Amino acid sequence: MRVLGLDPGLRNTGWGVIELLDNRLRYIADGVVKSDASLSLAERLVQLFDGVSAIIGQWIPDEAAVEQTFVNKNPESTLKLGQARGVVLLAPAKAGLAVGEYAATQVKQAVVGTGRAAKEQVGMMVRTLLPGCLVRSPDAADALAVAICHAHHCTTRQRLARSLA
Repeated sequence: MRVLGLDPGLRNTGWGVIELLDNRLRYIADGVVKSDASLSLAERLVQLFDGVSAIIGQWIPDEAAVEQTFVNKNPESTLKLGQARGVVLLAPAKAGLAVGEYAATQVKQAVVGTGRAAKEQVGMMVRTLLPGCLVRSPDAADALAVAICHAHHCTTRQRLARSLA
């Protein structure tokens, strides 16, 4: 199964693609979709949608996973991030993919073992869990971590389904 992980942001949306093969993870690709800050909000959201849609078309994932956002102190920033997140959720859903959502603490727990891990710890563990991983940015590392978290949850669901059958 191929998983697309997404870390939404209005400026930079990190993405990472991994494969889950018999409980083993394999790195495929990662990067960042950027929006142009000089454009209107609507135009920037179109850039995010088109960028994520292009990634889906290029890497053909089976499922997607998106990190849930936390609330900022600035309500305007929170609203813009929520709009970006909505577009990032829409792109894979419109492509017919199942989309999982995970809190940052769930992602950190799945990758590092503690929900309070620092960003640097997450990046280091992503590189450890995915040999050959290039990790072009912290946003891409976070997206790969989201994909890893989703893969772990998929494996757990598969085991549970087999035990109930």
